[in-house]
Amino acid sequence: MRKFFDSLLDWIYKKKCYFCGSSKECVKMCSSCYDSLDFLPVAINRSFNGVNIYCAGEYSKNLQKMIRGLKYHRQRDLAYYQAKFMYEYWKRLNIEGDFQIVPVPIYPKRLKKRKYNHMELVGEEFSKLSGYELNSELIKRIKDTKPQYNLKKAQRLVNLDKAFKVDRDKLTQTKRVLLMDDICTTGSTFEEMIRELNKAEIYDIVCFATTTPYMR
Repeated sequence: MRKFFDSLLDWIYKKKCYFCGSSKECVKMCSSCYDSLDFLPVAINRSFNGVNIYCAGEYSKNLQKMIRGLKYHRQRDLAYYQAKFMYEYWKRLNIEGDFQIVPVPIYPKRLKKRKYNHMELVGEEFSKLSGYELNSELIKRIKDTKPQYNLKKAQRLVNLDKAFKVDRDKLTQTKRVLLMDDICTTGSTFEEMIRELNKAEIYDIVCFATTTPYMR
Protein backbone atom coordinates (compact mmCIF):
# COMPACT_ATOMS: atom_id res chain seq x y z
CA MET A 1 0.00 0.00 0.00
CA ARG A 2 2.82 2.40 0.87
CA LYS A 3 4.52 1.73 -2.46
CA PHE A 4 1.23 2.54 -4.21
CA PHE A 5 0.91 5.91 -2.47
CA ASP A 6 4.61 6.67 -3.06
CA SER A 7 4.12 5.95 -6.76
CA LEU A 8 0.99 8.09 -6.80
CA LEU A 9 2.81 10.99 -5.17
CA ASP A 10 5.70 10.58 -7.62
CA TRP A 11 3.21 10.78 -10.48
CA ILE A 12 1.42 13.82 -9.03
CA TYR A 13 4.53 15.76 -8.16
CA LYS A 14 6.67 14.44 -11.02
CA LYS A 15 9.84 13.29 -9.26
CA LYS A 16 12.78 14.99 -10.96
CA CYS A 17 16.26 13.71 -11.64
CA TYR A 18 18.53 15.03 -8.90
CA PHE A 19 21.30 15.54 -11.46
CA CYS A 20 19.75 17.15 -14.55
CA GLY A 21 16.26 18.13 -13.35
CA SER A 22 14.44 16.05 -15.96
CA SER A 23 11.02 14.66 -14.95
CA LYS A 24 10.55 12.47 -18.04
CA GLU A 25 11.31 9.21 -16.20
CA CYS A 26 9.97 10.35 -12.80
CA VAL A 27 13.03 8.96 -10.99
CA LYS A 28 15.74 10.35 -8.74
CA MET A 29 18.44 9.53 -11.32
CA CYS A 30 17.48 9.32 -14.97
CA SER A 31 19.03 6.73 -17.27
CA SER A 32 21.02 9.35 -19.16
CA CYS A 33 22.70 10.66 -15.99
CA TYR A 34 23.31 7.13 -14.73
CA ASP A 35 24.90 6.14 -18.03
CA SER A 36 27.25 9.13 -17.75
CA LEU A 37 29.00 7.49 -14.77
CA ASP A 38 32.41 6.12 -15.66
CA PHE A 39 33.77 2.83 -14.37
CA LEU A 40 37.43 2.38 -13.53
CA PRO A 41 39.37 -0.43 -15.19
CA VAL A 42 38.87 -3.84 -13.60
CA ALA A 43 41.92 -4.00 -11.36
CA ILE A 44 43.12 -4.02 -7.76
CA ASN A 45 43.41 -0.42 -6.61
CA ARG A 46 45.73 -1.24 -3.69
CA SER A 47 46.45 -3.96 -1.13
CA PHE A 48 47.04 -4.00 2.61
CA ASN A 49 48.01 -6.99 4.79
CA GLY A 50 47.15 -9.28 1.90
CA VAL A 51 43.68 -7.73 1.45
CA ASN A 52 42.74 -6.36 -1.97
CA ILE A 53 40.96 -3.01 -2.25
CA TYR A 54 38.79 -2.29 -5.30
CA CYS A 55 37.22 0.99 -6.41
CA ALA A 56 34.36 1.02 -8.90
CA GLY A 57 34.30 4.42 -10.56
CA GLU A 58 35.96 7.66 -11.49
CA TYR A 59 35.47 10.52 -9.05
CA SER A 60 33.61 12.53 -11.68
CA LYS A 61 30.87 15.15 -11.46
CA ASN A 62 27.74 12.98 -11.18
CA LEU A 63 29.33 10.26 -9.04
CA GLN A 64 30.63 12.91 -6.66
CA LYS A 65 27.19 14.54 -6.54
CA MET A 66 25.56 11.16 -5.89
CA ILE A 67 27.83 10.42 -2.94
CA ARG A 68 27.45 13.89 -1.43
CA GLY A 69 23.69 13.93 -1.99
CA LEU A 70 23.24 10.67 -0.09
CA LYS A 71 25.80 11.44 2.60
CA TYR A 72 25.03 15.07 3.41
CA HIS A 73 21.73 16.11 1.80
CA ARG A 74 19.34 13.34 2.86
CA GLN A 75 18.83 12.03 -0.67
CA ARG A 76 18.23 8.47 0.50
CA ASP A 77 16.89 7.30 -2.84
CA LEU A 78 20.39 7.66 -4.26
CA ALA A 79 21.54 4.64 -2.22
CA TYR A 80 19.95 2.37 -4.83
CA TYR A 81 21.87 3.95 -7.72
CA GLN A 82 25.15 3.91 -5.81
CA ALA A 83 24.65 0.23 -4.98
CA LYS A 84 23.66 -0.56 -8.57
CA PHE A 85 26.79 1.14 -9.89
CA MET A 86 28.98 -0.78 -7.43
CA TYR A 87 27.26 -4.07 -8.19
CA GLU A 88 27.76 -3.71 -11.93
CA TYR A 89 31.47 -3.28 -11.33
CA TRP A 90 31.55 -6.05 -8.73
CA LYS A 91 30.19 -8.56 -11.24
CA ARG A 92 33.08 -7.73 -13.56
CA LEU A 93 35.57 -8.71 -10.87
CA ASN A 94 34.36 -12.34 -10.83
CA ILE A 95 35.34 -12.80 -7.18
CA GLU A 96 34.09 -16.14 -5.92
CA GLY A 97 32.50 -16.87 -2.58
CA ASP A 98 29.54 -15.95 -0.40
CA PHE A 99 30.00 -12.64 1.41
CA GLN A 100 28.66 -10.70 4.36
CA ILE A 101 28.49 -6.99 3.56
CA VAL A 102 30.04 -4.87 6.31
CA PRO A 103 29.48 -1.13 5.69
CA VAL A 104 31.91 1.30 7.29
CA PRO A 105 30.19 2.37 10.54
CA ILE A 106 29.73 5.92 11.76
CA TYR A 107 29.97 7.16 15.33
CA PRO A 108 26.65 7.08 17.29
CA LYS A 109 26.67 10.86 17.78
CA ARG A 110 26.98 11.42 14.04
CA LEU A 111 24.39 8.74 13.34
CA LYS A 112 21.92 10.49 15.64
CA LYS A 113 22.49 13.80 13.86
CA ARG A 114 22.33 12.38 10.31
CA LYS A 115 19.52 9.90 11.13
CA TYR A 116 21.11 7.15 9.03
CA ASN A 117 24.42 5.59 7.98
CA HIS A 118 24.62 6.25 4.25
CA MET A 119 26.81 3.20 3.61
CA GLU A 120 24.38 0.98 5.47
CA LEU A 121 21.68 2.13 3.05
CA VAL A 122 23.98 1.32 0.14
CA GLY A 123 24.76 -2.02 1.76
CA GLU A 124 21.04 -2.83 2.04
CA GLU A 125 20.55 -2.15 -1.68
CA PHE A 126 23.70 -4.07 -2.59
CA SER A 127 22.41 -6.98 -0.53
CA LYS A 128 19.18 -7.04 -2.55
CA LEU A 129 21.12 -7.05 -5.82
CA SER A 130 23.75 -9.60 -4.82
CA GLY A 131 21.93 -11.86 -2.40
CA TYR A 132 24.72 -11.34 0.16
CA GLU A 133 23.92 -10.92 3.83
CA LEU A 134 24.16 -7.43 5.34
CA ASN A 135 26.13 -7.47 8.60
CA SER A 136 26.16 -4.07 10.32
CA GLU A 137 27.01 -5.49 13.74
CA LEU A 138 30.48 -6.93 13.16
CA ILE A 139 32.34 -3.61 13.45
CA LYS A 140 31.40 -0.52 15.44
CA ARG A 141 33.01 2.92 15.46
CA ILE A 142 33.90 3.73 19.06
CA LYS A 143 35.84 6.94 18.49
CA ASP A 144 34.40 10.25 17.29
CA THR A 145 36.95 10.90 14.55
CA LYS A 146 37.46 14.12 12.65
CA PRO A 147 36.43 14.35 8.98
CA GLN A 148 39.20 12.79 6.91
CA TYR A 149 39.15 14.91 3.74
CA ASN A 150 41.47 17.67 4.99
CA LEU A 151 43.96 15.34 6.66
CA LYS A 152 47.19 13.96 5.25
CA LYS A 153 48.00 10.23 5.33
CA ALA A 154 49.87 10.35 8.67
CA GLN A 155 47.14 12.48 10.26
CA ARG A 156 44.47 10.08 9.03
CA LEU A 157 46.23 7.15 10.68
CA VAL A 158 46.38 8.99 14.03
CA ASN A 159 42.75 10.10 13.64
CA LEU A 160 41.57 6.52 13.03
CA ASP A 161 43.74 4.85 15.66
CA LYS A 162 41.51 2.68 17.89
CA ALA A 163 38.42 4.04 16.14
CA PHE A 164 36.84 0.63 15.51
CA LYS A 165 35.91 -2.38 17.62
CA VAL A 166 35.17 -5.85 16.25
CA ASP A 167 32.64 -8.19 17.84
CA ARG A 168 33.72 -11.60 16.60
CA ASP A 169 30.52 -13.15 17.94
CA LYS A 170 28.66 -11.25 15.20
CA LEU A 171 30.71 -12.87 12.42
CA THR A 172 28.90 -15.25 10.10
CA GLN A 173 31.57 -17.93 10.09
CA THR A 174 30.82 -19.42 6.68
CA LYS A 175 30.92 -16.14 4.77
CA ARG A 176 33.74 -13.90 3.58
CA VAL A 177 33.83 -10.26 4.73
CA LEU A 178 33.15 -7.50 2.20
CA LEU A 179 34.05 -4.11 3.70
CA MET A 180 32.22 -1.34 1.89
CA ASP A 181 32.80 2.44 1.80
CA ASP A 182 32.02 5.32 -0.53
CA ILE A 183 35.42 6.98 -1.10
CA CYS A 184 38.86 5.43 -0.76
CA THR A 185 41.40 8.26 -0.76
CA THR A 186 44.54 7.04 1.01
CA GLY A 187 42.97 3.76 2.14
CA SER A 188 43.42 4.62 5.83
CA THR A 189 39.88 3.72 6.89
CA PHE A 190 40.04 0.31 5.25
CA GLU A 191 43.52 -0.27 6.67
CA GLU A 192 42.43 0.41 10.25
CA MET A 193 39.39 -1.84 9.88
CA ILE A 194 41.57 -4.61 8.43
CA ARG A 195 43.92 -4.30 11.40
CA GLU A 196 41.07 -4.70 13.86
CA LEU A 197 39.61 -7.66 11.98
CA ASN A 198 43.02 -9.32 11.90
CA LYS A 199 43.34 -8.85 15.67
CA ALA A 200 40.09 -10.79 15.94
CA GLU A 201 41.63 -13.47 13.70
CA ILE A 202 39.44 -12.57 10.73
CA TYR A 203 41.46 -12.63 7.52
CA ASP A 204 39.16 -13.53 4.62
CA ILE A 205 38.40 -9.95 3.61
CA VAL A 206 37.80 -7.92 0.45
CA CYS A 207 37.45 -4.11 0.47
CA PHE A 208 35.23 -2.27 -2.00
CA ALA A 209 34.68 1.48 -2.44
CA THR A 210 32.43 3.38 -4.81
CA THR A 211 35.25 5.60 -6.00
CA THR A 212 38.74 6.95 -5.44
CA PRO A 213 40.11 10.42 -6.25
CA TYR A 214 43.53 8.87 -6.80
CA MET A 215 44.63 6.09 -9.10
CA ARG A 216 47.38 3.67 -8.11
